[in-house]
Amino acid sequence: MKQSFNNYTAADREVWKILFGRQKLNLETKGSKAYTESLLRMSPVLNAEHLPNFDLIGKWFKEHTGWSIAVVPGLIPVDEFFEHLAHKRFCSSTWLRNIKNLDYLEEPDMFHDIFGHIPLLSDPVFSSFMQQFGKLGVQHANKKEVVIQLQRLYWFTIEFGVIHEEKIRSYGAGIMSSFGETNHVEAGHVEFLPFSLEEIIETDFRTDSVQQKYFILQSFDQLFGSIMEFDRRLTLRSY
Repeated sequence: MKQSFNNYTAADREVWKILFGRQKLNLETKGSKAYTESLLRMSPVLNAEHLPNFDLIGKWFKEHTGWSIAVVPGLIPVDEFFEHLAHKRFCSSTWLRNIKNLDYLEEPDMFHDIFGHIPLLSDPVFSSFMQQFGKLGVQHANKKEVVIQLQRLYWFTIEFGVIHEEKIRSYGAGIMSSFGETNHVEAGHVEFLPFSLEEIIETDFRTDSVQQKYFILQSFDQLFGSIMEFDRRLTLRSY
């Protein structure tokens, strides 16, 4: 599948501009420095004034961390998702919410996928974590227990991760692309727990409500270390 860039309307461009501008401002003091610096670094191909062109973003990535965007119709089977990540392809929808639904969606749209996920793929350590996550998923795609644990790790880091940088800041795409969730985290009326691989992979999550529990990362090096530790544990278990 390919992005039909010329099919977007003036209304789409206006929605993108509103969403991007509002959330970029909101994240200045709430988003992780790694994310905000990545967003700035990618500004030539990712900004409020222009809808994201997947080909241009892909060309930018070729010169940096080597990712590309794989257009998908929506949610795809988990084994296909792992395969894409393992080959440094991030999956994205091409449809965009409308002006009446700026703050709530039942499934991810282009703003979530591109604004929320794409910037941190320009960070070398986070990029390596994402690819290693995919490789581990491919290796264990036929093991239901491991897949569930990987989904939990994805949820509490890639989607709803927070990190300590002088104060607690957000980096997960589910937060970065949500005006309300960003402010929910900032308000602090939630449970913040130390980052623990063991606890994360044993913790269920809900997809139908605002999150109430977040695991605080100390650095992306710690995040990358967690996937390598997970890999070591699975290797030892197989003997």
